Order: sequence, then C-alpha cells, then structure tokens
Amino acid sequence: MKYIIVAVVLVSLGSCGASSERISGKLDVGTGVTITYSRTPMVFYVDKSGQAAYARNVLYVGPLEVNRMGRFRYYLWLGIWNTLQDPISGKSRDGFESIVIYADGEPLPLEVSGWSPDSIGASEDVYIRPVSSAADAYYEVTIDQLRLIAASSDVRIQTTGIRPQVYEPWDAQQSARLGLKAFLEESVY
Repeated sequence: MKYIIVAVVLVSLGSCGASSERISGKLDVGTGVTITYSRTPMVFYVDKSGQAAYARNVLYVGPLEVNRMGRFRYYLWLGIWNTLQDPISGKSRDGFESIVIYADGEPLPLEVSGWSPDSIGASEDVYIRPVSSAADAYYEVTIDQLRLIAASSDVRIQTTGIRPQVYEPWDAQQSARLGLKAFLEESVY
C-alpha cells in the first residue's frame, strides 16, 4: 500500500509541469507555482562592432506561464548581456525599465515587472542565464500578445531611455519560433 501511494504522488508531481521536446514545466517548490516555458529562447542582438570587433548587445527572450492554483499569468523573460560588459557595473539594465516589441510593425509596449524570479512568484530562475553577468528582466504580457509575436514574421525589440537600441533577431530563430508555438498550444488560454 505504501508503494502505491508513493507511485501516485510521483506520477502526480510529474504531471504538474508540461514537458515535451520544445517546452518544459516545473513545480517551484519554494512558492508552489507551476511554471511552463519554452526550452529554446529567442535571441536578439545589436551590432556594436564600431566599439570593438565582434562586440554585440544580446537578449535572450523566453515566454513563461505561471500557474498559481488555476490563476494564470504570462511573462517574457529577458536575459540581457553584452560582449563588452563589466560584470560589476549595473549598466546592463539601462533602458530596460520599459521596452517596445514590434511584431510585424505593431508596437507592444511593456513595463518591467521585476529583475528577479520573485517578481513572477518564483523562488528560483526558470531560464538559465546565457552568461553569469547577464541581467534578468521579467515583463508581464497577455496571451494575445504572445500569439501576435508568434504569428509575426518580423519581430524586433526596442529599449527606451537616453539611447534607445533596436535589437534584431540573431537568425531565422526556427527552433525558438517552434518552441513559442508549442508553448502557446499547451497554454490554458
């Protein structure tokens, strides 16, 4: 009997998060929320080769669904870094207090929800930072905004502030786009 109970608990915990080739889910044991996310974030960059050879500012962008007992919220995670960044300086956040995502020219202005996982109700990072000096940012979005981004053939991200920068897709983003579409197919709404 004891083994049957243990097996039922393990199966239940395993089904708490989505898992497939393109998306994953996990139960945040610190907060009790279930988080679903794409396994492959999109990558955007700004060429800064005028400052140094191969210098670039880079964004990793991934969707998140946070389920707190049937209450769903959606976010975009940004991993912000550049190849010239001094890990001690806090400049990597400059201009990211608000951003505008252009999806086939349609502007989607977003305000930062926070700079750490606790701003989305999580106790630990969901996405792995591309480099240790990367800054995290979380932006609340609607499922319709995510659908618009997924359906767009041209997506760009513009920062705000004194010197706005426009981030272009790194390449065709085929795997990341398929991951975003799979994420949307698994989402409740």
